[in-house]
Amino acid sequence: MIATDLDGTLLRSDKTVSARTVAALAAAEAAGIEVIFVTGRPPRWMGVVSDHLHGHGLAICANGAVLADLRGRPRARLVRVRPLERADALATVHALRAAAPGVSFAVERTEGIHYEPSYPVFFEDPGASYAPAEKLLADSHSDSYDQPVVKLLAHHPDRDPDAFLALGRKAAGAHGEFTRSSPSALLEISGRGVSKASTLAHACAERGITADQVVAFGDMPNDLEMLGWSGTSYAMANAHPQVLAATTHRTASNEDDGVASVIEALLTG
Repeated sequence: MIATDLDGTLLRSDKTVSARTVAALAAAEAAGIEVIFVTGRPPRWMGVVSDHLHGHGLAICANGAVLADLRGRPRARLVRVRPLERADALATVHALRAAAPGVSFAVERTEGIHYEPSYPVFFEDPGASYAPAEKLLADSHSDSYDQPVVKLLAHHPDRDPDAFLALGRKAAGAHGEFTRSSPSALLEISGRGVSKASTLAHACAERGITADQVVAFGDMPNDLEMLGWSGTSYAMANAHPQVLAATTHRTASNEDDGVASVIEALLTG
């Protein structure tokens, strides 16, 4: 199996997939190698690769919280959801407000995202609501209340991104899994035990694929567990220093089709 991150890895900076990469993915599946996308993106933001599906079309989304079948029409079908419990999300909000004044939150649910008014909105989503995180998580009268929480996002306007991650883990690490994939101070919090690696391991076990049969690609801290679990792992040339330090293999940057170059070599070697 080939397990690849998207942003900063498979996708170029303009969020496109190059013709070379499309051809390499198709060739891999034609040779009997499964391809699975493993990303922090929610399923509804997977249109960037939905036109390049071959074989099963599975994707691990929201840093492992959702396993989705992208072949669903008109939208991806959610195969498995591993939620962040509301009590843990609320405890995290309270702990981070005390540890990092100025923090703001967004709540990612299976059907959409909801923001605090002060949170910097990177993508406009139809149906998003705006309220304090405590209300977003606890308002049983909300139309979205019955939708599982798949990720809590915490943004700080001034903190160093890596230092903010360390602070978040220290302040509230008992309530969830903390990681980051943005160049800004933006934490991504999933349910306890939820990561790209743990969901990938489960998906592989269901298919009779062992860790040593997986080749993984990534560039940011949210890829570290997946890269460590996989038998062969590649850091992109543009990867975060922690990712470069944790992997033994390197490939070209996302702009230079680093994933495609490795796949081509695997198929011809």
